[in-house]
Amino acid sequence: MKTTDFDYLLPPELIAQTPLLDRSASRLLICGRDCFVINHDYFFNLPDHLKKGDVLVINDTKVLPARLIGIKQDTKAVIEVLLLRQINENNWETIVKPARRVKIGTIIDFGEGLLQAKCTALGDEGMCFFDFSYKGIFLELLERLGEMPLPPYIHEKLIDQSRYQTVYSKHVGSAAAPTAGLHFTPELIEILIAKGVLIYPITLHIGLGTFRPVSVEDVTKHEMHSEYYQMSQKTANALNLARLENRDIIAVGTTSTRTLETIYKQHNCFVESSGWTNIFIYPGYEFQAIDGLITNFHLPKSTLLMLVSAFASKPIIMNAYSEAISEKYRFFSFGDAMFIKPWANCKKQTENRF
Repeated sequence: MKTTDFDYLLPPELIAQTPLLDRSASRLLICGRDCFVINHDYFFNLPDHLKKGDVLVINDTKVLPARLIGIKQDTKAVIEVLLLRQINENNWETIVKPARRVKIGTIIDFGEGLLQAKCTALGDEGMCFFDFSYKGIFLELLERLGEMPLPPYIHEKLIDQSRYQTVYSKHVGSAAAPTAGLHFTPELIEILIAKGVLIYPITLHIGLGTFRPVSVEDVTKHEMHSEYYQMSQKTANALNLARLENRDIIAVGTTSTRTLETIYKQHNCFVESSGWTNIFIYPGYEFQAIDGLITNFHLPKSTLLMLVSAFASKPIIMNAYSEAISEKYRFFSFGDAMFIKPWANCKKQTENRF
């Protein structure tokens, strides 16, 4: 299985540069997990495609303003530091640009002498470890000095920083947003609950594992970076009951999927747990935890595209992507969504609504 097997051509103008004014007004491509039938709708009609008793699992992680621009103390060179994960109280794993300018012992100043970082170790592909010293409260300084870590394919300035957070974000710790959740609004959530759809959170703090590009030709040789996850007893109980009663569990996003599959694979059920996962899901993987998946349209040759190709099949997903391009869907983080429905949904249940 080659990385190039998951490549496709995307016109640059289909890469969404800004979020829509209304989160839920994005388009929604609906396909069955087991067939090539495609429906087109809008995300605010998601309740029409779910049943009473279905369980949506959301990732309630909150994005750090994790992009810091600093000055190298000795040469005054400008250095960009992206916080990935906290190792201990003051030590962080990061990606730096330009990496060649940072050595062990390098000191970088960030704004007004309030925040400073010293490189303690170097890793591969631009990764560095920094000890931070600061005056005040670290997270408050990040809010003041940091920027939202938008992906490099987004060139427009994000005016409202909250639009790179889900409306249900809670636990701070991500270097990127769980973008499938960006389509939900409080009003839509209320409609879903009123219909009898159950919504439960897990947490996975998104780091390098989610957005690191695949640099090897053989997919099976790619190594995922570990990311921290957590599931409560309340969520575990609800999911186990859904399994017992044969109700569908639908993951909102690939990060929720990876968390659920990690836990179920380890315990053969859902349990209250936390830890680090580097699970890599690609075609051939047998899903145990989820029945349906709501997700965005992902980059070519990415681990995320490989995951959705494993959940349905590569031919079904590539067919859906081809139609999405033909219909001029918006792609990637601020783009439109797709819902891969559970088995036995291979029929046109609604008319196309646009």
